[in-house]
Parts: sequence; structure tokens; C-alpha cells
Amino acid sequence: MISFILRRLGVMVLTMICLTLVVFFLVNLEPNLKKLALAQTNSRASQTEIDSWLDRFGYRDPFLKRYAAWIGVWPKQPARDENGNPIARFNYCGEAATPQFSGVLQGDFGCSTKFRTKVAAKLFPALKATAILMFWVMVCMIPSALLIGVLAGMREGSRTDRSLSVVSIATTATPEYVSGVIFTVVFATWLGWLNGSAASATFQGITFTNFALPVMTLAIYGMGYIARMTRASMVEVMTAQYIRTARLKGLSFGAVIIKHALRNALIAPFTVIMLQFPWLLTGVVVVEIMFRYQGFGYTLVEAAGNNDIDLLLGCSLVSVFIVLITQLISDVGYAYLNPRIRVQ
Repeated sequence: MISFILRRLGVMVLTMICLTLVVFFLVNLEPNLKKLALAQTNSRASQTEIDSWLDRFGYRDPFLKRYAAWIGVWPKQPARDENGNPIARFNYCGEAATPQFSGVLQGDFGCSTKFRTKVAAKLFPALKATAILMFWVMVCMIPSALLIGVLAGMREGSRTDRSLSVVSIATTATPEYVSGVIFTVVFATWLGWLNGSAASATFQGITFTNFALPVMTLAIYGMGYIARMTRASMVEVMTAQYIRTARLKGLSFGAVIIKHALRNALIAPFTVIMLQFPWLLTGVVVVEIMFRYQGFGYTLVEAAGNNDIDLLLGCSLVSVFIVLITQLISDVGYAYLNPRIRVQ
């Protein structure tokens, strides 16, 4: 198992290098660089002035050199003024006017030209806010989905099974932006919860509008998919020979479910649950914009809308890391839950 994890970590590193290389290339395309130059100089700057600014600030350096400097394996060069003297690239980030190793490996993700601060100072608080949101989404979504799936799969074809299956399909078929609007209409128009003083009671800036509704929107959408996978796995387990043997030995139906069926039925849903983390990173983009929740998705949209290159790269790096690490946890957990799986 240890050698398997080490090999997977090596593959993760190679994957991150390849993906970040592609993202770095796309973000640093010529139209994006020109927009950045216009935003930092003058919206009426001529092409000559744009080219001069990009050259002086190092954006015309060879591609691999700039990528290596961003990673931190090549010294980052300072900018130059119109006379060719070295100056700090962005004064509001406190960057040095001398060459130095200052990249991702050193903990420096660059400078946000939109928020005029270090990328880390903007990215990690946003990640913390989204992590809190995702935690409560998982707390609400996973137990509810597993309960629905187990109840539906215990007695296939029953009225309970059909009713819960309809609910699961309906929630999965409803996109976040639709359910978010529905919840807003229900709680704002019908119940009036969003207009009263009780609805705006805050705890460190978190309100019912910008926290509870996003949690409900994301949890409802993801719950149906996990419930359907749990039901399918439960139905398959309930027809196994060892379940029939346990029943013939005189065990109660509840004991058979808890001691024998449940663990084997959770093998497939475990993988699905781990896949929800990458999905939440994309789902929060829509939901956070809709409810003005200033987390990772909100920051990503702000960076993309304002052509904030370093912040976009930081968001991409975090997204790739989360996807790969959840896949590793999923594989290890699957091998642990299923003794028939042996790592070669």
C-alpha cells in the first residue's frame, strides 16, 4: 500500500506539472497579456506602449523561463523602468527589485492585480470560506443521501423505493441555479424570511441569505446522485448469497442490514462521495455568485472577469491539487473498504 501511495504521489506531481503548464500557457495568451497591460497603464495606450510595458515587466520573456519562475525553480526577474533600471514589478505587493527565487515552491503565488495584494492573502481566506461552506454541505448531504439510498434499496420495488427514487431523480435533474432561485422565492416571497431582522442576524458576516441558502442549494443537488448510487449498490447487495444465509441463520432484518449489507453497499457510494469535492469546486462558482458568498468560486470569477493572471493561476493550482488528492483518497479508501481489492 505504501509503494502504491508513493507511485500515485509521483503521478500526481507529473499531472500537476502538465496541467499547470497548459493552464499557464492559456492564461498567458497574447490577448490576455494585452488586456493586463491596458489595465495597468492606460486604456488608450498605443500598441507600442503596450509592447514596451509587457517587455519591461517580463511578459515577453521565453515561456518556459516565465513558467519556471512562477514555479520557483528559476529566479524571478524584476521589472525595468523606461530607462532600463530594475524596479519592483508591483509595489503594492512588496515585490523586490532584485532577482530572487520567489514562486509557488517558496509559497509565493504572485500578485493580484485586481485586489492589489498578494495572491495568497486573497486566495486562502476565500478557500477557508468555501471550505466552511463545503463542510456544511457534506454534513447535510451525505447522511441524508445515504439514508434515502439505504431505505430505497432495502425493499426494491416497494412504494417507499418508488417515492424516494422520484425525489432523488428530481433533485439531481434540477440545476443549482434553478433550485437557488426556487429557494430564494420560497423564503423571500412566500415566507418573508429574507426581509425581516431575524433573517439578517449575522455571525462573523454569515447570514441566512448568503450561507444557509447556498448550503441547501448544493446539498439538494448532490444528494440525489449519491442516493441513487447507494440504492443501486444496496439492491445488488441484498440479492447476494451471504445476505440470504444470514437471514436463514435467524438474524433479524435490521441486524442483517447493519452488520452485513451496509458496509459492502457503501463501497461504490464512497467513491461517488469523494468525487463530490471536485464537483463542489465547480458548483460553488454558480452558487457563490448567485448568493454573493465571497469564497473560492466568487474569487475565481472576479479573477477571470478582471484578467487577474496570477490569481487565476493560483485558483487553477488549488483546483488541480484538490481533484488529485481526492482521487488518491478515493482509491485508498476503496481498497480499504473492499478486502477483495489488492494493490499490486
